[in-house]
Formats: sequence, C-alpha cells, structure tokens
Amino acid sequence: MSDSSASHQESYRQNEAYAEFLSGWDAGFYAKYADTLQPATAGGRCLDIGCGVGQVVNRLQTAGFEAHGVDVSEPNIERAKKFSPRCQLYDGRKLPFPDGFFDSAGALNVLEHVDEPELFIPELVRVVKRGGKIVLSSPNFFRVLGFKDYHPRMRGIWQKWNNWQRLQEKRRQIKEAPDKVRFDRMEPIKREVFQPDDDAIIATNPLEMSFFLERAGCRVESVSCTDRYVAAPVEFGLNLGPWRWGMFNAFLVATKIK
Repeated sequence: MSDSSASHQESYRQNEAYAEFLSGWDAGFYAKYADTLQPATAGGRCLDIGCGVGQVVNRLQTAGFEAHGVDVSEPNIERAKKFSPRCQLYDGRKLPFPDGFFDSAGALNVLEHVDEPELFIPELVRVVKRGGKIVLSSPNFFRVLGFKDYHPRMRGIWQKWNNWQRLQEKRRQIKEAPDKVRFDRMEPIKREVFQPDDDAIIATNPLEMSFFLERAGCRVESVSCTDRYVAAPVEFGLNLGPWRWGMFNAFLVATKIK
C-alpha cells in the first residue's frame, strides 16, 4: 500500500466531525443491511466492518446475535463502545480475527473509501466460515440509469454514457484479462459543506464487487440496486432485470464456498 493511499485512510483516524456526521444516521439508512447481515443461526457471530458509531452492531445484538464491529476512526469507536465493548479500532488492512471466525460479515458504504479495495474484499471473506454470509454494499458510481445523482461520477447524460462504455470495457477485461482488473480510483471532492461520498476514492460498482467476491471464494447469491427498504412492488420492479447493474447502489449478498 502506497504512502499516498495511506494518507487518505489516516484522515479518518482523528476525524471528530465525521463521527458526528455518522451519528445522524436514521435507522432506515442501515436497517436492510443490518437485517441482511443477521446470521442464519440464533446467537450467531457477525462482524460489521467500518462500524461507524455502532448503530448496526447495536441493532444486531438487540436481535440476539454476537455482534462485533471494527473501524479506523478513534472517535467512531469511542461512540460505538457505548453500544458494545466488542467494537474496536483496527488498521484498515488486517482484521484482528482468525480465519473463519464469523458466521457473517459485511461492510456498508465502506469499500468506496478504502485504500486497496482489491485486498479489502478477500480480507473480509477470510474471517467468515465456509457456508457463511457476506454482505457488501456501496454506491454504484457507474450509474447509467436513475436520478438523484449526487456525485459528479454519476451525473448527466454524457457521464452516464461514459459509465456505460466503461462498464463494457470492464466486462471484456474480466473475461479476457482477469488478473488486471482493478477498481477505478477517484479524487476526493473538497468543498466547504460536506456532502455524502465527497471523500470517496473508489468507483465502486456491482460488476467488479461481484468479480472480486467470486475470486475470493464466494458464490454471489443476489445483486440489487436498493440498499435500504422500499415498498415491495418497487423493490421487485427495480431489481427484476439486468438494469439493476446500472442503477443506484450495489447491494450484494454472497456465500463463502471455499
């Protein structure tokens, strides 16, 4: 990991303002992720990577599971420990758990902020037991359809056309040169009033997220473009066809098979 990459991750270490921002999440934002992350067995052990200030861990332990959380931010963990002593600081690279320790593990809106996403995904998978569940959710920065495009990488007809072309290039690369597949990097946006994902440095998308999960020994069970609960007919319509790969978000559920 290069020094320049590490400097972005280190920006969260003492970021009190970001912890305050995360404290404002309402339950509807993370409910689908937290509920999907629940292990199949009662009292099962689960991990939220990038646990923020601990709302997901709290929801899981309230439901009766042994929930753990890790984060790179000291202010986040200070708040998260008020929910659970199983929340701890980590270095953003190596998870402090043995292989196959968890029944399920996941990361909500974390992948787009990490220095080396190609290493982050197999590390997440490593700590899950065979047959366990992985939940990985991030924005789809390669949107070609949709509205409420809050990030420049998603916004406008011309950018959506560029995204479509880039997705086709990615598909060809996955087929013809899989060892060269890498997520596209982005420069973080700096402005006076922070907006969601201004600090994103990775152009996350369901195509490459699925590829790296499979490469890490998983079977991808579902890919949807909705990362939170919506009305059942809307959920069905949005995720019925292949357009889900080019809309809104990337919400993937996988099973570890190797």
